[in-house]
Amino acid sequence: MVLSWTKGRVFRRARKGKELSSGSDLEIEIAIPTHFRCPVTLDMMKDPVTMSTGITYDRDSIEKWIESGNRTCPVTKTELNSFEMIPNHSIRRMIQDWCVEHRSYGIERIPTPRIPVSPYEVADTCTKILSAAQHGDENKCVELVRKIKAWGKESERNKRCIVVNGAALALANAFNIFSRGVVEKNVVVLDEILGALTWMRPLSEDGRSVLGSVSSIGCMVWFMNGKQLATRQNAALLLKEMRVEALVKCEGVLEALVNMVKEPAGSASSKACLSTIFKLVNSSMSNRGRSCERLVELGLVSVLLEVLVDAEKGVCEKALGVLDCLCDSKQGLQMAKSNALTLPVVIKKLLRVSELSSSFAVSVLWKVCDKTEEETLVEALQIGVFHKLLVLLQVGCAEGTKEKATELLKSLNGCRSKAECVDSSLDFKHLKKPF
Repeated sequence: MVLSWTKGRVFRRARKGKELSSGSDLEIEIAIPTHFRCPVTLDMMKDPVTMSTGITYDRDSIEKWIESGNRTCPVTKTELNSFEMIPNHSIRRMIQDWCVEHRSYGIERIPTPRIPVSPYEVADTCTKILSAAQHGDENKCVELVRKIKAWGKESERNKRCIVVNGAALALANAFNIFSRGVVEKNVVVLDEILGALTWMRPLSEDGRSVLGSVSSIGCMVWFMNGKQLATRQNAALLLKEMRVEALVKCEGVLEALVNMVKEPAGSASSKACLSTIFKLVNSSMSNRGRSCERLVELGLVSVLLEVLVDAEKGVCEKALGVLDCLCDSKQGLQMAKSNALTLPVVIKKLLRVSELSSSFAVSVLWKVCDKTEEETLVEALQIGVFHKLLVLLQVGCAEGTKEKATELLKSLNGCRSKAECVDSSLDFKHLKKPF
């Protein structure tokens, strides 16, 4: 019995040795030839290009090398006289043939790369877009914008080239020109431009200035009030780029933003709309008060509280920030105090989302829990705010938040004998949104 076990062990070792030796043979057979490897990454090249020094690199790796600020050849260390990259078709075909020969080892043939767009092509197309827009040629403009979008879909390199060579400003000017007419008539071209501009963000100051016209913002508002989810989201993302000074001059902006928060086209659009609203209510402009009043009239306080019930982190932070700003106004504070959800929802978010959310939540509670209103303080105690504030001070927070939390604790401490604390981890899943 011992003998048979020993023999079995020896045979197993022998088989394992054969497998290892065959594995090493396999590695030798499919070893990638050195001249197929990029000198920078040592990986097999997918799009080999030759530089002015005569060395061939993979396009992606040499582009990253140059974009990092390097002006020399990685191999020869000599200064590059030109950054022109000439496709090395011979090496690329050799690599493809080698991949086909070794496909039995699981090696896939590299696809023939598309020729990347050049700065000249982008600049020329932008000139044609502006010309078509000035002549009111909607069909030609749509064709050219779709061409730019197709380039962008091919690679991140193309996107960078398109943005760097002024496509966003050209599209902004075209959007502004077509927005001056009847939107319903130019809806196709405006929609196409809108979709292209969203991935060219952040826009330059010139781009923001052009799109900050009354007609352009009015057009974005029109799209936000539409039914197409993708277009509504694109309009919301672009509106976020606009300056406060431009937004306050246009009618219907606040209404469109509130409607988008009520009926979001997605998480990205909710964040964009809340960011825009926060920018409006947190600005130092004289009409900030009027904006707050109008937003309160539109029922934004109750909308924010409903959104906060099950909001994700990014939405939660922005919603609490807007609610905090609205509570600075008399009407907003009154609406927050009269809403039964305010204390449970805001207290629930304490210490649960992020440090920023907790600071906004403490600020809202500090404004809502008036020391003279004993009933409100007792309700807050029953929900469990006292212990949460103590924990917040223990884990640490910003100085302003610390001061407000300390003041709140002092006000709450006088009512502790009149309240029985309950579990603050309330479940709001049963609540139904009224919109």
